[in-house]
Amino acid sequence: MKIFVTMKSLAKRKNFLTKMEIYLSRNPATLRELLEEIVKIKIQKLSEKQVAVNLATFLTIKEIDLQAERGKVGFSFIYNEKKVDKKEAIQTALQAFEDGLFKVFHNEEEQTELDAALNLQDDDELTFIKLTMLAGRMW
Repeated sequence: MKIFVTMKSLAKRKNFLTKMEIYLSRNPATLRELLEEIVKIKIQKLSEKQVAVNLATFLTIKEIDLQAERGKVGFSFIYNEKKVDKKEAIQTALQAFEDGLFKVFHNEEEQTELDAALNLQDDDELTFIKLTMLAGRMW
């Protein structure tokens, strides 16, 4: 099943939204199952990235321009080689949702319950909005 996921952080100054295609191995029945599946996919991609050997240590002009549009230019090195614990990562994502650290919209409709039925179809759009707490400085 192919879905489209858009991620946005309210803390980012740029309005750049990344819309990614994600292929799910199964159709999740609830938001909880969807979040678990997405976390597993992201962990798999991170593991593949950690294993990959980067032979070219330079960026082309095209890569620099593309990364500049996103707001950060870098070599995408992963300095922390520690393996991710899947169960802990899934639990952290579920807890973050329950704590209101991010919102999930399915075809522009907010999903508020982890265990409510989720009627996900091919080519549906999901939007994740990361919310941040306001913090001030003491002068």
